[in-house]
Amino acid sequence: MSNHKIARRLLAIFFVVGLLLSGTSAAAQELYLKYNVHTQADRANVLKGSYANYTNPGDGHVIIPAGTKINITKKSRRGFYFTHDFSSQEAYVEFHEPRMGMSVDAYIELITSTSPVSLSEFTATDQKGIKEGRAAIGMTREGVMTALGYPAVHRTPSLEASRWIYWQNRFRTLAVDFGADGKVSSITN
Repeated sequence: MSNHKIARRLLAIFFVVGLLLSGTSAAAQELYLKYNVHTQADRANVLKGSYANYTNPGDGHVIIPAGTKINITKKSRRGFYFTHDFSSQEAYVEFHEPRMGMSVDAYIELITSTSPVSLSEFTATDQKGIKEGRAAIGMTREGVMTALGYPAVHRTPSLEASRWIYWQNRFRTLAVDFGADGKVSSITN
């Protein structure tokens, strides 16, 4: 079993044990996004996002920025809804457990923090990419993940890989290549 899979399983176990010990549910917690969440407004005025991180879904693209305070309002195996202090629109993130190799609870734990998130430790190149919600040459791995979201495991099974694949929309991908220095060396649409 890969280190990536072991880490995901341990993360899920710690999350569940923490919830049991605290006597709370994820729906009751105030959380902060560690990564941008790329969404698109639908007809019902809900911002819809995906575990696949549709980084350029087209008209109505809205980025809920890293550091945004959120509250999970409803969740199921197929996704979760949350309110946030970025706008009054509710957000929904679809989820596919087999493709991610983790539960929705583990995914929520992975992309959020229970304490406020600061972006001040990032380089100027990373901060610019995070603000714009895109990858750029010279960004660090953590900067790319914060800008584009946690990469979908079915296309990027290891965070140590030299290439991360993101979905721009349901039909097109974006490949982000990292050099030996761990920084983005090329981006291919």
